[in-house]
Amino acid sequence: MTALNPPVAVVTGGNRGLGLETGRQLAQRGLTVVLTSRNPAQGQRAADRLRAQGLTVVSYPLEVTASASVAALAATLRQEFGQIEVLINNAGVALEDFNAEVARRTLAVNCFGVITVVDHLLPLLSPHGRIVMVSSGMGQVAGLPPALQAQFLDPTLTRARLMDLLQTFVRDVESGQPTQHGWPSNAYRISKVGLNAFTRLLARELAPTAIRVNAVCPGWVRTDMGGRNAPRSVEEGVRGIVWAALLGEEGPSGGFFRDGRPISW
Repeated sequence: MTALNPPVAVVTGGNRGLGLETGRQLAQRGLTVVLTSRNPAQGQRAADRLRAQGLTVVSYPLEVTASASVAALAATLRQEFGQIEVLINNAGVALEDFNAEVARRTLAVNCFGVITVVDHLLPLLSPHGRIVMVSSGMGQVAGLPPALQAQFLDPTLTRARLMDLLQTFVRDVESGQPTQHGWPSNAYRISKVGLNAFTRLLARELAPTAIRVNAVCPGWVRTDMGGRNAPRSVEEGVRGIVWAALLGEEGPSGGFFRDGRPISW
Protein backbone atom coordinates (compact mmCIF):
# COMPACT_ATOMS: atom_id res chain seq x y z
CA MET A 1 0.00 0.00 0.00
CA THR A 2 1.46 3.36 -1.04
CA ALA A 3 0.90 5.32 2.14
CA LEU A 4 1.48 8.53 3.98
CA ASN A 5 4.29 8.51 6.53
CA PRO A 6 2.76 7.33 8.75
CA PRO A 7 -0.54 6.51 7.03
CA VAL A 8 -3.74 7.68 8.71
CA ALA A 9 -6.71 5.38 9.26
CA VAL A 10 -10.16 6.61 10.33
CA VAL A 11 -12.41 4.18 12.18
CA THR A 12 -16.04 5.14 12.81
CA GLY A 13 -17.66 3.76 15.94
CA GLY A 14 -14.18 3.31 17.37
CA ASN A 15 -14.78 3.55 21.09
CA ARG A 16 -15.53 -0.14 21.71
CA GLY A 17 -15.91 -3.60 20.21
CA LEU A 18 -14.88 -4.16 16.61
CA GLY A 19 -14.02 -0.50 16.05
CA LEU A 20 -11.69 -0.27 19.01
CA GLU A 21 -9.93 -3.54 18.18
CA THR A 22 -9.60 -2.49 14.54
CA GLY A 23 -7.94 0.70 15.71
CA ARG A 24 -5.63 -1.28 17.96
CA GLN A 25 -4.53 -3.69 15.24
CA LEU A 26 -3.99 -0.94 12.67
CA ALA A 27 -2.01 1.17 15.15
CA GLN A 28 0.10 -1.88 16.01
CA ARG A 29 1.00 -1.99 12.32
CA GLY A 30 2.32 1.54 12.44
CA LEU A 31 -0.68 3.56 11.27
CA THR A 32 -1.89 6.73 12.95
CA VAL A 33 -5.45 5.88 13.95
CA VAL A 34 -8.37 8.28 14.31
CA LEU A 35 -11.13 6.76 16.41
CA THR A 36 -14.51 8.45 16.11
CA SER A 37 -17.40 8.12 18.54
CA ARG A 38 -20.85 9.58 19.12
CA ASN A 39 -19.83 10.07 22.74
CA PRO A 40 -16.68 12.21 22.96
CA ALA A 41 -15.85 11.10 26.52
CA GLN A 42 -16.06 7.42 25.61
CA GLY A 43 -13.99 8.01 22.50
CA GLN A 44 -11.33 9.83 24.49
CA ARG A 45 -11.14 7.05 27.06
CA ALA A 46 -10.73 4.47 24.29
CA ALA A 47 -7.94 6.49 22.67
CA ASP A 48 -6.25 6.93 26.05
CA ARG A 49 -6.21 3.15 26.57
CA LEU A 50 -4.48 2.59 23.25
CA ARG A 51 -2.04 5.44 23.78
CA ALA A 52 -1.10 3.85 27.10
CA GLN A 53 0.06 0.88 25.01
CA GLY A 54 2.39 3.15 23.06
CA LEU A 55 0.12 3.43 20.02
CA THR A 56 -0.52 6.56 17.96
CA VAL A 57 -4.24 7.19 18.35
CA VAL A 58 -6.48 10.25 18.52
CA SER A 59 -10.22 10.58 19.00
CA TYR A 60 -12.79 12.93 17.48
CA PRO A 61 -16.56 13.08 17.92
CA LEU A 62 -18.77 11.94 15.05
CA GLU A 63 -22.51 11.45 14.62
CA VAL A 64 -22.79 9.74 11.24
CA THR A 65 -26.44 10.72 10.82
CA ALA A 66 -25.68 14.46 11.11
CA SER A 67 -24.13 16.06 8.04
CA ALA A 68 -22.77 18.94 10.11
CA SER A 69 -20.90 16.52 12.37
CA VAL A 70 -19.44 14.63 9.41
CA ALA A 71 -18.42 17.91 7.74
CA ALA A 72 -16.74 19.05 10.96
CA LEU A 73 -14.75 15.81 11.12
CA ALA A 74 -13.68 16.22 7.49
CA ALA A 75 -12.48 19.77 8.19
CA THR A 76 -10.53 18.62 11.25
CA LEU A 77 -8.88 15.78 9.36
CA ARG A 78 -7.94 18.10 6.52
CA GLN A 79 -6.37 20.54 8.95
CA GLU A 80 -4.59 17.96 11.11
CA PHE A 81 -3.49 15.41 8.51
CA GLY A 82 -4.24 16.69 5.02
CA GLN A 83 -4.91 13.19 3.75
CA ILE A 84 -6.04 9.80 5.00
CA GLU A 85 -5.18 6.35 3.72
CA VAL A 86 -7.87 4.11 5.19
CA LEU A 87 -11.55 4.60 6.04
CA ILE A 88 -13.26 1.90 8.11
CA ASN A 89 -17.04 2.36 8.19
CA ASN A 90 -17.77 0.43 11.37
CA ALA A 91 -20.38 2.54 13.22
CA GLY A 92 -23.67 0.69 13.40
CA VAL A 93 -26.71 -0.16 15.46
CA ALA A 94 -28.85 -3.26 15.96
CA LEU A 95 -32.03 -2.09 17.65
CA GLU A 96 -34.65 -4.19 19.38
CA ASP A 97 -38.23 -4.41 18.11
CA PHE A 98 -39.42 -3.85 14.56
CA ASN A 99 -41.40 -0.76 13.65
CA ALA A 100 -41.09 2.30 11.43
CA GLU A 101 -38.90 4.24 13.86
CA VAL A 102 -36.52 1.31 14.25
CA ALA A 103 -36.38 0.94 10.46
CA ARG A 104 -35.65 4.66 9.96
CA ARG A 105 -33.00 4.81 12.68
CA THR A 106 -31.28 1.60 11.60
CA LEU A 107 -31.02 2.67 7.97
CA ALA A 108 -29.96 6.17 8.98
CA VAL A 109 -26.93 4.84 10.87
CA ASN A 110 -26.00 1.64 9.07
CA CYS A 111 -26.51 2.75 5.50
CA PHE A 112 -27.30 6.42 4.90
CA GLY A 113 -24.75 7.49 7.52
CA VAL A 114 -22.05 5.49 5.74
CA ILE A 115 -22.87 7.22 2.48
CA THR A 116 -22.61 10.62 4.18
CA VAL A 117 -19.24 9.76 5.71
CA VAL A 118 -17.87 8.44 2.42
CA ASP A 119 -18.99 11.49 0.47
CA HIS A 120 -17.35 13.88 2.95
CA LEU A 121 -14.10 11.96 3.47
CA LEU A 122 -13.51 10.67 -0.05
CA PRO A 123 -11.87 13.96 -1.12
CA LEU A 124 -9.30 13.39 1.66
CA LEU A 125 -8.55 9.81 0.69
CA SER A 126 -5.17 8.97 -0.79
CA PRO A 127 -5.17 7.98 -4.49
CA HIS A 128 -4.21 4.51 -3.22
CA GLY A 129 -6.67 4.54 -0.32
CA ARG A 130 -8.78 1.74 1.09
CA ILE A 131 -12.44 1.85 2.15
CA VAL A 132 -13.83 -0.99 4.26
CA MET A 133 -17.52 -1.47 5.03
CA VAL A 134 -18.08 -3.54 8.16
CA SER A 135 -21.07 -5.57 7.05
CA SER A 136 -22.69 -8.83 8.11
CA GLY A 137 -23.67 -12.18 6.67
CA MET A 138 -27.21 -11.01 7.38
CA GLY A 139 -26.72 -8.63 4.46
CA GLN A 140 -26.64 -11.49 1.97
CA VAL A 141 -29.66 -11.39 -0.33
CA ALA A 142 -30.38 -15.12 -0.05
CA GLY A 143 -33.87 -15.48 1.32
CA LEU A 144 -35.20 -12.30 -0.23
CA PRO A 145 -37.76 -12.77 -2.99
CA PRO A 146 -36.18 -13.03 -6.47
CA ALA A 147 -37.56 -9.62 -7.49
CA LEU A 148 -35.88 -7.87 -4.55
CA GLN A 149 -32.68 -9.83 -5.06
CA ALA A 150 -32.57 -8.70 -8.67
CA GLN A 151 -33.07 -5.06 -7.74
CA PHE A 152 -30.33 -5.00 -5.08
CA LEU A 153 -27.90 -7.00 -7.25
CA ASP A 154 -28.57 -4.98 -10.41
CA PRO A 155 -25.09 -4.12 -11.78
CA THR A 156 -26.45 -0.80 -13.04
CA LEU A 157 -28.01 0.16 -9.69
CA THR A 158 -27.72 3.90 -9.05
CA ARG A 159 -27.57 5.78 -5.78
CA ALA A 160 -31.00 7.25 -6.44
CA ARG A 161 -32.49 3.83 -7.06
CA LEU A 162 -30.83 2.37 -3.96
CA MET A 163 -32.18 5.22 -1.82
CA ASP A 164 -35.64 4.65 -3.28
CA LEU A 165 -35.50 0.92 -2.53
CA LEU A 166 -34.53 1.51 1.09
CA GLN A 167 -37.11 4.25 1.57
CA THR A 168 -39.72 1.92 0.10
CA PHE A 169 -38.84 -0.57 2.85
CA VAL A 170 -39.40 2.13 5.49
CA ARG A 171 -42.72 3.14 3.93
CA ASP A 172 -43.88 -0.47 3.81
CA VAL A 173 -43.01 -0.86 7.51
CA GLU A 174 -44.92 2.35 8.25
CA SER A 175 -47.98 1.01 6.44
CA GLY A 176 -47.71 -2.36 8.19
CA GLN A 177 -47.12 -4.24 4.95
CA PRO A 178 -43.43 -5.19 4.77
CA THR A 179 -43.97 -8.95 4.48
CA GLN A 180 -46.65 -8.50 1.84
CA HIS A 181 -43.99 -6.88 -0.36
CA GLY A 182 -41.35 -9.47 0.39
CA TRP A 183 -39.35 -7.64 3.05
CA PRO A 184 -38.06 -9.51 6.10
CA SER A 185 -39.16 -8.24 9.50
CA ASN A 186 -35.62 -7.19 10.34
CA ALA A 187 -34.36 -3.65 9.79
CA TYR A 188 -30.74 -4.57 10.56
CA ARG A 189 -30.75 -7.12 7.78
CA ILE A 190 -32.06 -4.67 5.19
CA SER A 191 -29.57 -2.02 6.34
CA LYS A 192 -26.72 -4.44 5.61
CA VAL A 193 -28.24 -5.48 2.27
CA GLY A 194 -28.25 -1.77 1.43
CA LEU A 195 -24.70 -1.30 2.69
CA ASN A 196 -23.50 -4.17 0.50
CA ALA A 197 -25.28 -2.67 -2.50
CA PHE A 198 -23.59 0.66 -1.82
CA THR A 199 -20.22 -1.11 -1.61
CA ARG A 200 -20.66 -2.52 -5.11
CA LEU A 201 -21.96 0.79 -6.42
CA LEU A 202 -19.06 2.77 -4.91
CA ALA A 203 -16.48 0.29 -6.20
CA ARG A 204 -17.95 0.76 -9.67
CA GLU A 205 -17.74 4.54 -9.32
CA LEU A 206 -14.10 4.32 -8.21
CA ALA A 207 -13.05 1.65 -10.71
CA PRO A 208 -10.92 4.12 -12.74
CA THR A 209 -8.84 4.83 -9.60
CA ALA A 210 -6.48 2.75 -7.45
CA ILE A 211 -8.83 3.02 -4.44
CA ARG A 212 -10.12 -0.34 -3.21
CA VAL A 213 -13.60 -0.66 -1.66
CA ASN A 214 -14.79 -3.88 -0.03
CA ALA A 215 -17.34 -5.16 2.47
CA VAL A 216 -16.28 -7.47 5.29
CA CYS A 217 -18.35 -9.77 7.47
CA PRO A 218 -16.50 -10.23 10.78
CA GLY A 219 -18.70 -13.17 11.72
CA TRP A 220 -20.70 -13.52 14.93
CA VAL A 221 -18.43 -11.80 17.44
CA ARG A 222 -18.53 -11.40 21.22
CA THR A 223 -19.30 -7.67 21.41
CA ASP A 224 -22.07 -5.65 23.03
CA MET A 225 -24.01 -6.17 19.80
CA GLY A 226 -23.12 -9.82 19.24
CA GLY A 227 -23.55 -10.91 22.85
CA ARG A 228 -21.47 -13.08 25.15
CA ASN A 229 -22.50 -16.35 23.46
CA ALA A 230 -21.06 -15.45 20.07
CA PRO A 231 -18.45 -17.99 18.94
CA ARG A 232 -15.78 -15.57 17.73
CA SER A 233 -13.51 -13.25 19.67
CA VAL A 234 -13.22 -9.60 18.72
CA GLU A 235 -9.62 -10.22 17.67
CA GLU A 236 -10.75 -12.96 15.25
CA GLY A 237 -13.50 -10.82 13.80
CA VAL A 238 -11.21 -7.87 13.18
CA ARG A 239 -8.54 -9.77 11.24
CA GLY A 240 -10.60 -9.69 8.04
CA ILE A 241 -11.26 -5.97 8.44
CA VAL A 242 -7.56 -5.25 8.83
CA TRP A 243 -6.78 -7.49 5.84
CA ALA A 244 -9.12 -5.41 3.66
CA ALA A 245 -7.68 -2.16 5.03
CA LEU A 246 -4.13 -3.13 4.08
CA LEU A 247 -4.74 -4.68 0.66
CA GLY A 248 -1.90 -4.44 -1.83
CA GLU A 249 -2.15 -2.75 -5.21
CA GLU A 250 -3.43 -5.93 -6.87
CA GLY A 251 -6.07 -6.49 -4.21
CA PRO A 252 -9.76 -6.91 -5.04
CA SER A 253 -12.39 -4.19 -5.07
CA GLY A 254 -16.14 -4.45 -4.91
CA GLY A 255 -16.13 -7.75 -3.05
CA PHE A 256 -17.65 -9.27 0.09
CA PHE A 257 -15.27 -11.18 2.36
CA ARG A 258 -15.02 -13.12 5.59
CA ASP A 259 -11.55 -13.93 6.94
CA GLY A 260 -10.06 -12.72 3.67
CA ARG A 261 -12.09 -15.15 1.58
CA PRO A 262 -14.93 -14.13 -0.75
CA ILE A 263 -18.51 -14.92 0.19
CA SER A 264 -21.66 -14.53 -1.88
CA TRP A 265 -23.65 -11.32 -1.83
